[in-house]
Amino acid sequence: MGLDMYAKITAEKLDTEVDFTVTESTEIHYWRKHPDLHGWMEQLYFDKGGSADCFNCVGVVLTAFDLDRLEKAIHAKELPDTAGFFFGDSDGSECDDDLAFIAKARQAIVDGYTVYYDSWW
Repeated sequence: MGLDMYAKITAEKLDTEVDFTVTESTEIHYWRKHPDLHGWMEQLYFDKGGSADCFNCVGVVLTAFDLDRLEKAIHAKELPDTAGFFFGDSDGSECDDDLAFIAKARQAIVDGYTVYYDSWW
């Protein structure tokens, strides 16, 4: 039980960056209980017009611009403090892993895929 977080790619062309459905995807990264990153993704989801009552089991597309913003937030240690039932704690040791994800996501975009974040808790 807890916060499971996924970065996935799809070759499907999406007509929106939030509240979409994909039929085929591939996981490119996984995090376990990194709530501060989840909080950043949640804010991105709502900034892009997401309409779910709860940011759980809904995706948000990550563009190259979003990845640039995320990288800056990670380097500046500006991921929002986020808490939730069974979310665990982000402790700052996730930085290298987060940056490795960003590199993979950027390459996936160059390769023509759509990158998105999803979670389940």
